[in-house]
Order: sequence, then structure tokens, then C-alpha cells
Amino acid sequence: MVKFNKKDRYDFDDLVKIMDILRCPEGCPWDREQDHASIRKNLIEETYEVCDCIDRSDLAGMCEELGDLMLQVVFHAKIADDGGEFTLTDVTDGICKKLILRHPHIFGDVKADTSDEVLKNWDQIKRVEKHQTTFTDTLEQIPACLPGLMRAEKVQRKAAKANFDFADVTEASAKLSEEIAELAAAKSPEEACEEFGDVLFSAVNVGRLMGLDSEEAITGATNKFIRRFATLERACMDAGKNISEIPMQELDTIWEQIKIKEIHNEQD
Repeated sequence: MVKFNKKDRYDFDDLVKIMDILRCPEGCPWDREQDHASIRKNLIEETYEVCDCIDRSDLAGMCEELGDLMLQVVFHAKIADDGGEFTLTDVTDGICKKLILRHPHIFGDVKADTSDEVLKNWDQIKRVEKHQTTFTDTLEQIPACLPGLMRAEKVQRKAAKANFDFADVTEASAKLSEEIAELAAAKSPEEACEEFGDVLFSAVNVGRLMGLDSEEAITGATNKFIRRFATLERACMDAGKNISEIPMQELDTIWEQIKIKEIHNEQD
């Protein structure tokens, strides 16, 4: 164990060895107690932290967070190995075989000169791999634990490959208006929840047909709200007031002024 404290630089094999030490009988009590379920959320959190660094163009942070994400892969593989389920080699073997199989234009004699042709081949091979004989199979195998908007968009894209799709954005927008009207007419909380889900699903359809990413759009809208709210609160504090004590009508007037100023600054 001591030798790991004296290395100037570590590689992937060192990470695997360190995890072996942490999980051994004389290792770390916490690491030995973990199972797939107990560290599931860690895997999700680390993935989002990598994405956050990408969004902020933070390469140093991205390097660090990719290491944290890599640790989660090695951790899960070690837990599986300890339980006789599968090994880290099984994991790397599986992904290597998958990459070779799904790139027949590189490792075989299939011709694919464009990205569209590559993706078409990828989908066809994936359906065979996963024994998807119907389009419903492709929809049902999309993970239910994906973020809601992301899952909705993936489901819609798969359905579109079966030619089940709106002709254009105009049709999709009309459907969105219809769903909004149904939400307004809901008679119970349960009905409102269902109709609200339909509104969100329809909004994703509109964005998809406009070539927009729904998750990116809602993230951008949320960030914009936080930015403008911060400006609003600063304005209130500069006026010697507490934002929570100001009537909503007055706050809304200030909010609109903030929006107008922001738009003008973006145009300059």
C-alpha cells in the first residue's frame, strides 16, 4: 500500500489496484459496505458534474470530474467482481466488441460516407443486438430513469422513425395549443397532472421539430430566470427594500424593465 504514496503519476491500472485495496478485508469499511444501489446516485451526480464542466468550458474541472466518473465505473465493476457477477475486463471487452460491431464501415466492408448513414447503420445493428423486433420494443427499452424531457424527445425520435410524427412545426404547435386548452379545462388535480404532462410532451415535440434540445432549452430558461431574479433582488436591495415585502405587481414591473434592458444589451 505504501508504494502508492510515492508515485509521481498514476495510470488506470493504479486506479484498479487502489479500488482492490479499498474493497479488501483490511481496506476501507465504507467502501466495503457499498453495493450497486447505495452508490447509484453517485454515478448520476458525477455524470452531471462532468456535463456542468463541459457547459462552462472548464477543462481543468472536466479532467477532474471525468476521474470521479471513471472511479464510479471501476467501483461498480469491483462490486460486481466481488459478487461473482462480472469483471472490469468483461466491461471493457463488451464495449470494445460493441464499438467494432457498430462500426462496420471501419472494421468491416459496409460503406457509410456520411454521419446519417453511420447513424442509420448504428440503429439497425442496435435493434438486432437488443432483439428489438418492433418499434414498440425500441420505445420501451429507453430507460425510464432518464430526465423527463430527454426521455420524451428520445421516444418521439424513435416513433418518428416509424413515420409516426407531425408533418411540421405548425401541426405540432397546434397540438400544443390544444393540450394547453385541455389543461385549463381540467376538473381535478389528477386530470390537471395528466394534461400538464401532455403539455410538456407536446412542447418537446415542437422543440424537436425546430431542431432544439429540450433539456438544453429548459436549462437555459432556468439559468436566465436565476440571473434576472438576482438582478431584481439587487434592485430591491439598492432601494432599501426586502424583495419578499414588495407587491408582486411592482416586482413584475421591475422584472419587465430588466428584460428590456437585457434585450437591448444583447442587441448592442
